[in-house]
Amino acid sequence: MKGGFLPPLTELPRRMWAGSRLEFMRPLEVGSDVKRVSTIRDIAEKEGRSGRLVFVTVRHEVSDARGLVLSDEHDIVFRGESALAAKPVPAPTNEKWRRDIHPDPVLLFRYSAVTFNSHRIHYDHPYVTKVEGYPGLIVHGPLIATLLLDLVLRQSPRTVIRSFEFRAAKPLFDTAPFFVCGRPENGGRVALWAKNAEGELCLDAVAVTDGLG
Repeated sequence: MKGGFLPPLTELPRRMWAGSRLEFMRPLEVGSDVKRVSTIRDIAEKEGRSGRLVFVTVRHEVSDARGLVLSDEHDIVFRGESALAAKPVPAPTNEKWRRDIHPDPVLLFRYSAVTFNSHRIHYDHPYVTKVEGYPGLIVHGPLIATLLLDLVLRQSPRTVIRSFEFRAAKPLFDTAPFFVCGRPENGGRVALWAKNAEGELCLDAVAVTDGLG
């Protein structure tokens, strides 16, 4: 929903998730009554290679009876009809962990369903290729981020994640496999990234943990 607090967006029909910053204060218990408060934190207009862009930062705070449980601040970009032509950036090659992902319409449809995302770019192949002009179905940015967090927990199941942030660099499609990669660093930090079959960086992320265990 585009409220009156946003600048005119009639010429910017495309909406994409640019990145997120999450903090996990404590576990959310099943069965708890929770409240989510969403706030528009910032609105910024910029000029990019593909024309005018509007960035909107939204912060969600989830609380239970004991107080704040988690916060999720994410950036949304509104843009015009022209396809994004992101300049390729080589992904790191010094990963310690790696998992190959083969996206398909079933995976993308299921993630759309579980996140209540009805955008056709993730499950309607004729629409995304003929109307929006992409080479295939677009892999959700949050799905890639979820797979990166899953990579950490696959390698270290007892790890407690305190914060997680990610930034999208280049879209991924269901036309080829992609790879989620990670490398533990000092202080409980884990560098994480996703790359496409050409070795280009598609999503860059950092998780901060209590220590890998």
